[in-house]
Parts: sequence; C-alpha cells; structure tokens
Amino acid sequence: MRHLFARLNRKKTGQLPQLPLISAMIFALLAGAMFPLALSPYEWWWFALISPAIFYALLNNRTAGQAFLIGHSYGFGLWSVGAFWLYTSIHVYGDTPMPLALAMIAFVGLGMGLFNAIQAALYRRFFGHSPLTFAPLWVVAEWSKTWVFTGFPWLFAGYAFTTYQLDNFAPVAGVFAVSFVVIFIAAALVECIKGRRYWILPSLLLVGIAVALGQVQWTTPKNSRPLTVSLIQGNIPQDLKWLTEYQGQTLAVYANLSQSEWGRDLVVWPESSIPLFQTDVQPFIDAVSDYAKKNGSSWVTGIPYAEPDTYNPNIDSYDVFYNGIMAAGQDSHGLYKKQRLVPFGEYIPLSGALKWVLPSVKNDVSLSSFTAGGSNQKPLMVKGHALAAAICYEVAYPNLTRNNALNSDFLVTLSNDAWFTGTDGPWQHLQMVQMRSKETGRWFIRATNTGVTAFINPQGHIDRLLKQDVRGVLRGDLPAMQGSTPYMRFGDWPILILSALLLLLGGWVRYQNRATTVKPWKHRK
Repeated sequence: MRHLFARLNRKKTGQLPQLPLISAMIFALLAGAMFPLALSPYEWWWFALISPAIFYALLNNRTAGQAFLIGHSYGFGLWSVGAFWLYTSIHVYGDTPMPLALAMIAFVGLGMGLFNAIQAALYRRFFGHSPLTFAPLWVVAEWSKTWVFTGFPWLFAGYAFTTYQLDNFAPVAGVFAVSFVVIFIAAALVECIKGRRYWILPSLLLVGIAVALGQVQWTTPKNSRPLTVSLIQGNIPQDLKWLTEYQGQTLAVYANLSQSEWGRDLVVWPESSIPLFQTDVQPFIDAVSDYAKKNGSSWVTGIPYAEPDTYNPNIDSYDVFYNGIMAAGQDSHGLYKKQRLVPFGEYIPLSGALKWVLPSVKNDVSLSSFTAGGSNQKPLMVKGHALAAAICYEVAYPNLTRNNALNSDFLVTLSNDAWFTGTDGPWQHLQMVQMRSKETGRWFIRATNTGVTAFINPQGHIDRLLKQDVRGVLRGDLPAMQGSTPYMRFGDWPILILSALLLLLGGWVRYQNRATTVKPWKHRK
C-alpha cells in the first residue's frame, strides 16, 4: 500500500500551470460560488464535480499558508452564495437594514469558509497531492460541520447526487460516503487531465458499485394496510404567524382545511401550527382530538410545549418550554421535544453569561430560550405505527435522524420555512429530507407551513408534493417499512474510520518520501 501511495503521489508527465496566488483565490471564490448550482432546486449535479475539481487543482504545489487562503476563498464563495437565503430572514422578516444584512451574510461566509481553509492547509501541510487524501479530508470537514459550535450541516457534496446513482452509497454509510465518492471522482478527473489516466479505473469502479447497490432492497414494506395520510399546509405569512391578534385566525385556517380529512388514518399539521403553549389553548386541543377520535383519525401537530410546573409569575411565562410535536386522536400518543435548536432563533448561546453580565436580560421575556429535548426519545405512536420525529433543520443532522429512526415504521418532519420564502433554502432543506429517507429506507412525511410539503419514498425520491405558498392538502397512502439499512446500524463510523486510515497512511507515506529525499548533512572541511 505504501508503494501505491508513493506512485500516486509521484510527479508524472502533465502538470497544470500554477496561477499567481491572487488569481488562484479569485478562481477558488468562483468555484465555491458555482457549487450551489448542483443542489436543489437547480440540481445541475455536474457542478458538484467541476467545483471541487477546480479547488483540488488550485492546491497543487501550494504551501500550507497559500492553501489556507485559497481554501478560505472557496469556502467564502460557497457559503455566501449557497446560504444567501439567510438574507430573506435577516432583512425581510428581521427588519435588518440591507447593508447590515449583507454584512451578516458575509460574516457567515467568512466563518464557515474556515472549514475549507483549514482543510486545505492541513492537506498541503501533511499529505501528498492525491485524491486518496483530498476526499477523506473533505469528509472530515463536512462531518465537523455537524458538531463544531453546535453545527451548521449544510451544502454537503453528497446532496447533489440525491436520486443520481451515487446516492446508493447512502444506505450503506450515509451522506458522507456519497460525498467521499463525489470528491474522489472530482479529484481523479483532474489527475486524468494531467495524464495520470490510471485514476479512471477506481472512479469507474465506484460508479459500478453504486449502480450495483441500487439493486439492493435494504428495507421492505410490512404486511399491513397502507397508512392514509393528509398533510395540511396553512400558508400563514411569517410576519403574521406570531401576532397575538392573528392566533385565532391561524387555528381556524388549520381547523377548516382539516375538515375534509378527518376519517383518514393520520392528519398532520406543520411546525408551530398552533402558535400558543398547550396550557393556553387546551380546550382547542381537546376539541380537535375528540373530533379526530370520533372520525377514527390520528392527529399530529407542531406546538410550543411548556412544562406546566415551571410557570414563573414574575415574568408571566414558563422557565422550561420546548419546540414540540404531539400526537393525539384515535390510538395515538406521544410528545417529541426538539433536540437541535437554532442558535439565536430558538435559544441564545451563552445566555447564562449574558444574564450575569446584563442582569436586566434575566427578566426580558423576549430573550427567553427554548430548552433542548433529550436524546433517545420514544417515537410517536400512531395507529400502532412508530413515527420517528424531527423538527425543521434537525433533518440536516444525519446521525440524529438515524438515531431517531431506529425501530420506527415512518419518519415525520414538521417545518416552517416561511422565513425563506422565494429562496433556495426550502429546496435545499427538502433535499436533505430525501437523503435521510435514502439512508434509513423509510417513507418521510414532511408537513410545512408554506412549503415544500411532500411525501418522500424509501429510495429518497419525491413521491408527491404540494406547491409552495398555497393553502392546501396533500394526500398519500404510505406502506410502513421494516428492516434496517447498514447506515442505521453503524452510522457514520465506517466512512469516518476509512477516512482516518487513508489520512494516516497518506501522512506516513508523505513523511517517508520526504525523509528519503533529504540530503545528508555535509561536514565542512
């Protein structure tokens, strides 16, 4: 294996011209900016190969410091364009002045770009120029985005191939395995252009394996009647959703849309479709639940859930409350509390320190934070079926969804993407849901306030969806699934271990090669 690495790292005939550093940074910026075109709603998957291929080529023969700057330029372009949908929530709904909103987007790009910068610097400092080390480092960088500073796991390379053959690695080892293959092929293409055509063989082998894996059925339908499901999309504008004077109208919208659906097995309302604590609207909840029971239906809805025994009369609010999903109606029960909260959206980081530094914050209800739910929560039970739940951007965390999906029949996610109306954000979000279905081999039921409401089949394909920004109902008959994919059993560990082994071996070969090329010290006469 050492000789293989040595041969693959050895300079051969073709070499790409090296650009001046500033030119390389500009090309890296443009390469990063083009990557989001590979994702939904565009789905021009070839940009997921072209973009990292350019990045890989620009790093050739660079110092670690130069690689850091090139990597940061790439990451800045990637995030400034790929996450520009944040601008709508910051400027339009957050009333932030345009210059400041743009500055905040740039700050996100600068911060998240550090992942690519550090990746590139480590790559050039410790490893030889090879797809066998570039792809593993890319995977480590993506994986780090799921936990560093609570995580922002967006814009992964593997998502570009949802429903495009290479995603068949997802049930085996998750989205990071798909990313590994994508980046390996992208780097191998560069090597082929440089004249090292032997890289085409492992690339074709990976594609062949992906096609073969597509013939494997990891999970199968249960021998039971399909579950008849209705998803309610209320399309409540974000600027009205939480207004006190509009709360009654919001409840009426969902109640009226559901009238024709009672009698089906399951009726699902989206995240925070009830914009009040359950303690404030218990008569309404009881009435809907009773009506569902009379018609033989189960009911799942998003709701802010307050712990009744934590009411604080000093601030007229609750000390502990959750972003939750509850199940009620016939043969249904359960409560899921969101585990991954949105920083500054659902909780204030370091709020304890803020309350110590600024005592006035302690009694400011507007700065109160949701509490994160515990791990290993029980699934919702609906008509004898276990529904693994996720709220909003929790589905961006592969391992969290995998853990919740264990011993489940269906997956259900409730979301409110009204913050990002008219942007790419909701479609990128939906693409992640597709990947989670592929990883777990289960139907994903997705109910949203403004879209994209959809049913995703176990192959990760959109079975049907409801148009955005309309009020309506989406119906489907879904079979419960049984069995487990390898990813459900082993999680991210196989691809992370493989990446670690390749990096250790690649680093060792680089060290050995450098040691053999160092000239012996010449003593002075």
